[in-house]
Amino acid sequence: MGGFNISLKLLTFSLLLAFFVWSSSTFEPCNARRSGKHWRQRSRAVATSSSFDASLYKNKKVKSSSHGSSKNHHSGGTGGGGGSATSKPPSPISPVPDQGLNDSNSTTFDVLDFGAKGDGNTDDTKAFEDAWAAACKVEGSTIIVPTQMVFLVGPISFSGPYCESNIVFQLDGTIVAPTSSKAWSSGLLQWLEFSKLRGITIQGGGTIDGRGSVWWKDSSMDNPIDDETRFLVPIARDPAEEDDAPTPALRFYGSYDVTVKGITIVNSPQCHLKFDNCIGVQVFNINISSPGDSLNTDGIHLQNSKDVLIHDTNLACGDDCVSIQTGCSNVYIHNVNCGPGHGISIGGLGRDDTKACVSNITVRDIMMHNTMNGVRIKTWQGGSGSVQGVLFSNIQVSEVEFPIVIDQFYCDKSTCKNQTSAVALAGINYEKIRGTYTVKPVHFACSDSLPCVDVTLTNIELKPVQERYHLSDPFCWQTFGQLSTPTVPPIDCLQIGKPSSNRIQSDHDSCYT
Repeated sequence: MGGFNISLKLLTFSLLLAFFVWSSSTFEPCNARRSGKHWRQRSRAVATSSSFDASLYKNKKVKSSSHGSSKNHHSGGTGGGGGSATSKPPSPISPVPDQGLNDSNSTTFDVLDFGAKGDGNTDDTKAFEDAWAAACKVEGSTIIVPTQMVFLVGPISFSGPYCESNIVFQLDGTIVAPTSSKAWSSGLLQWLEFSKLRGITIQGGGTIDGRGSVWWKDSSMDNPIDDETRFLVPIARDPAEEDDAPTPALRFYGSYDVTVKGITIVNSPQCHLKFDNCIGVQVFNINISSPGDSLNTDGIHLQNSKDVLIHDTNLACGDDCVSIQTGCSNVYIHNVNCGPGHGISIGGLGRDDTKACVSNITVRDIMMHNTMNGVRIKTWQGGSGSVQGVLFSNIQVSEVEFPIVIDQFYCDKSTCKNQTSAVALAGINYEKIRGTYTVKPVHFACSDSLPCVDVTLTNIELKPVQERYHLSDPFCWQTFGQLSTPTVPPIDCLQIGKPSSNRIQSDHDSCYT
């Protein structure tokens, strides 16, 4: 009986051992098959899937050696040892989103791939829209406008806010505007607009040509057109109807971290380059050009924008080279060539009794040639708010009509209503402004009710182009400050110190309440 029990135990033990051996050789290939199915479902590339299937097939043959088949082991090509039986399948290539006409691996979108012709006659607007729609979905993408081609593009908006960030618009060819009024809808604010974007860059060696000459001849005289000769002789104009010229050529609205570099903008119907409600703007190494008599063609127009840097740029136009409007602060402009044009201006501010706030503006290392004004601040009567913390430094002027101007009686019509309210001006500093003028070296016309205060002049040396002619002397009205150094010519009209009865701004007028 004892021998029978021992035999029974040995039999049971043998059966258990056989079961464990069988299970180890059966379940492992099953798990490999499940694993292979799972990875194949995740892989979209045909070549990768085929390669993985072959690898899996080899692994299966190696694992079958646990059944004792030496033939299968050698046919797997593993070279002995059976080590491949425990190797993991290779990681699959992540699927790439379908990007339409472009290479599946690319983040670049060439407008030619979206149907653009680039012959200067075919309307390529739709191709640009489609290229933008594709690039908008990819962070760090690049739109290519290829060189040596001309693209006719109508009004278009490259807009967010749901686009990915850091998109580059690589402009190497030429974009031209339509000249027919039928292409422009009523009230249009731009030709090429980039709006509500984060990290947008326009760069390259290409050109944006607004072909604006057809609009300049019809431009209204009732628009804000400068004519500082009224400082000498009153002018009379016949008001005209508002024109419908599209403006500007290139506009950025409501965007962060904006860069424009390398490109050329020519002959805009009105303003060439505008930034509105933008934060973090850089403009450098660009060229802007239109004839000196092209109406209202500001070079760069800033409005409600902060933290702006403009440098190493050439600006030639028919209006202000740079115009700084309300809502701007922390603006730094340096190493800019300006002319022809109307100089670099803050304003006009306070039009139609509005409140204007401008602060922390630096303009330095500027060359101005054959411009109407040099550095200027202009405000309408009836406005409120303030301009403060302004530095104009190292400005070289050549044949400039009015190198230094403050005009708080700015008027773009034949007559404007006299009003007591004004935009307050304080902390305006002029230093190292030198060169030649053709009409008047300094014109300070400040508000009767709210005089300009803390106006400082240092190292001012301005001479008439032809010294044998006696031109107009410096003019000051209600302007208070100090002369840090002697000036040429003497600016004796500046009142030293502060006004005895300066009206205090109300909380309603102040920009910082």
